[in-house]
Amino acid sequence: MSQLREARTSRSRDSWTVALRDRIEHTVPPGQALPDRQPEYVSSWIYVFGVLTLAALAVIVATGCVLAVGGSAWWHVSSLGHFVNSLHLWSVELFFAFMVVHLWGKFWMAAWRGNRLLTWVTGVVAFVTSIGTAFTGYLSQSNFDSQWISAEAKDGINSIGVGAWFNVLNPGQMLLWHVVLLPLAVGAITALHVVLVRRHGVVPPIDARDGE
Repeated sequence: MSQLREARTSRSRDSWTVALRDRIEHTVPPGQALPDRQPEYVSSWIYVFGVLTLAALAVIVATGCVLAVGGSAWWHVSSLGHFVNSLHLWSVELFFAFMVVHLWGKFWMAAWRGNRLLTWVTGVVAFVTSIGTAFTGYLSQSNFDSQWISAEAKDGINSIGVGAWFNVLNPGQMLLWHVVLLPLAVGAITALHVVLVRRHGVVPPIDARDGE
């Protein structure tokens, strides 16, 4: 009987669900996934812009999904489409404004301190990837602006040798990059960034005292 119990215990330890659960528990310390308490210095406004960036990203994704339902041109002929497209555009503008403030704020706070280098790097990579996502969005407007931007960008893209794989004059390719490939990359990097923040905690000010 004891041998049967040991065999069952061994199988449960080898289970992928147990391995995944243990991995999650070791990734984020207990109580840090959704903490209800933070150090006093987090009340500073500089710590708000990370959350504002995530909120703007949520609006971008939501409005982008609504735009995708109607197709690639319906926002030019529909009043609802105009409204949703405007929400999408201005949420992108706010997203970059919040992200730039967040990025510069953490730069001057030396946010890579305390084993947070990977947290800082993933934030920078998310910013660069977001630029590519916004660029392909401007190329997917299906209007004169998108034609002009693509024509101006063509030579620059070709000069770095990627024009054969990233053809800015191909609206279908740019649309798929904008709604599938780059958003998946931004989402994955952002999720990793948030997990690292929860794992290592928010960076304290340089002059913060222990225990604050």
